[in-house]
Amino acid sequence: MVLQDTWLFNGTIRENIAYGREGASEAEITAAAKAAHADHFIRALPGGYNTVLNEEATNLSQGGKQLLTIARAVLADPVILILDEATSSVDTRTEVIIQTAMKALMKGRTSFVIAHRLSTIRDAGLILVMNDGRIVETGSHSSLMAANGFYSEMYRMQFTGATVEGN
Repeated sequence: MVLQDTWLFNGTIRENIAYGREGASEAEITAAAKAAHADHFIRALPGGYNTVLNEEATNLSQGGKQLLTIARAVLADPVILILDEATSSVDTRTEVIIQTAMKALMKGRTSFVIAHRLSTIRDAGLILVMNDGRIVETGSHSSLMAANGFYSEMYRMQFTGATVEGN
């Protein structure tokens, strides 16, 4: 799982990523960080992979924390992946980096993506649209846009600021 609220523990960046799979080699940890687009920022830190994080990881940006949790998930190589608002608390530029990492992570596995930022789910095979705790629409991005319903209204509001006529 990759959650909105990242969970990191007191230890090195290497240890935090390695938590994804016991006995992971240095090469596997580095490969997971590269796949998550985290290797570059990790190497830019004064201690690199040996940088020690406190439990709040106050020495990392929110985007950096999120990339580490994605690297951990890459290393774990799960059959089923849950991404819960994984991009909600980062800036737009970091969101693009995280989305690229998530797209690679989701390839070849069943993934459940919970998101308010519709750019995160645009390429999903099936989108379930919820309103007031109920599923109100289902389909692909293109079919939901063509239906001109709740999803398309939310999409237009997020990307153009426009609303559906009559609202």
